[in-house]
Amino acid sequence: MKFIKFLIVGILFGIVMAKSQALSWYRIQEMFRFQSFHMYGIIGTAVVLGVIGTALIKRFKINDVQGEPINFVPKDKTFWRYLIGGSIFGLGWALSGACPGPMVVNIGYGFLSFIVVVFFAVLGTYLYGVLESKLPH
Repeated sequence: MKFIKFLIVGILFGIVMAKSQALSWYRIQEMFRFQSFHMYGIIGTAVVLGVIGTALIKRFKINDVQGEPINFVPKDKTFWRYLIGGSIFGLGWALSGACPGPMVVNIGYGFLSFIVVVFFAVLGTYLYGVLESKLPH
């Protein structure tokens, strides 16, 4: 019962993803082929909302769900790590036709082939956790 608000937000997120067509493989392919502004508009809106949310968290010193302060630690601005990581993420996104949010929504929408995509996304995340200390950061 404690996490019901997260379930509600997740359901609303899924509805928004479905209604905005952000889970559509065709919309994602249009984006990667620069044939449509649709997905860029959605991503741009998410970036703007993220910037506003981060600014509000910093300004009002909002705590997380456990009551702990949210700290923003400056990261190393090494260009190559972002280029390589973004390329790997983008390649997976282009090949699967979905980023992490829509992958789960697609399963809920009835596209059960995305179970394979989610499995390998989880496997990749697990492998990163295992290899993290050996990777250049």
